[in-house]
Amino acid sequence: MPTHATIHQHHLGWDHNEPPVAHIAPGETLELNCQEASGGQIGPASTLAQFRDYDTRRANPLTGPVYVDGAAPGDALAVTVTGLATSGWGWTGVLPDFGLLADAFPQHHLIISRHDDRTIEFLPGVHLPLRPFIGTLGVAPAASGRHSVIPPRRVGGNMDCRDLIAGSRVILPVEVPGALLSVGDTHAAQGDGEVCGTAIESPMTCQLQIDLLKGAAPAYPQLEVPAGPLRRETDQGFLVTTGIGPDLMTATRDAVRGLIDVLGQRHGMAPEDAYCLASVSADLHISEVVDAPNWLVSAYFPNAIMG
Repeated sequence: MPTHATIHQHHLGWDHNEPPVAHIAPGETLELNCQEASGGQIGPASTLAQFRDYDTRRANPLTGPVYVDGAAPGDALAVTVTGLATSGWGWTGVLPDFGLLADAFPQHHLIISRHDDRTIEFLPGVHLPLRPFIGTLGVAPAASGRHSVIPPRRVGGNMDCRDLIAGSRVILPVEVPGALLSVGDTHAAQGDGEVCGTAIESPMTCQLQIDLLKGAAPAYPQLEVPAGPLRRETDQGFLVTTGIGPDLMTATRDAVRGLIDVLGQRHGMAPEDAYCLASVSADLHISEVVDAPNWLVSAYFPNAIMG
């Protein structure tokens, strides 16, 4: 059980002047109630018309910050995810001017999905395994002022690493006294790359154990993932589309475009739905980056989720 009462207070942006909402000693655990990425603007009954009024200034709220006693610049904060309690619903959307293929998908698009303790019904006939994780977990930066949550940074933040699951441990460099840990942007599932800009955004309650490693700050966040399968198991193989060229971003866009095209051709899926499905289920890999002048990026799509 958590050592402290569940933390519900939220804030926007990283700022080392944000007052802590709780204090914790190393070795203790805490529980944080995290909003989904819209900060309550989207709910299980939301419509596309409501989504068009989405205010990006309220996006990615953080729960916290939490002051860790004894944490000082140069130390490392070790955060173990001991539990994630899901909510049964989530949303995935396309926002204008956001996402890997923003130029090709300029209109709002919204998918509301439901899940039980094992499976997500993403669209009719499309089911994904539930794989909850924390999208944003970090500590306050030393730089003055308020900083956007959207880009990840040296102190962690919006890393969107889909292996930050229960049992994982992330090690963060501390830059300010007390570290000022905050958490948010919880996801029910996501593919590597989060290509449309959103995963299955879903509110969750996160249980964390906090430890302090004196004088052990890494240059960048490090992640320890528990033993066992890290990826979705499937006995039906993968559909893999690729992009090849001298620019990794261009190759990545081409790989995702190819996947969207094939999903439309084979399954009659609308491009907007296919784009969102790629964001929550496809894994991007840099398959080849040594044979200059061209690189190869692959998008892996698990066939088992269709039907």
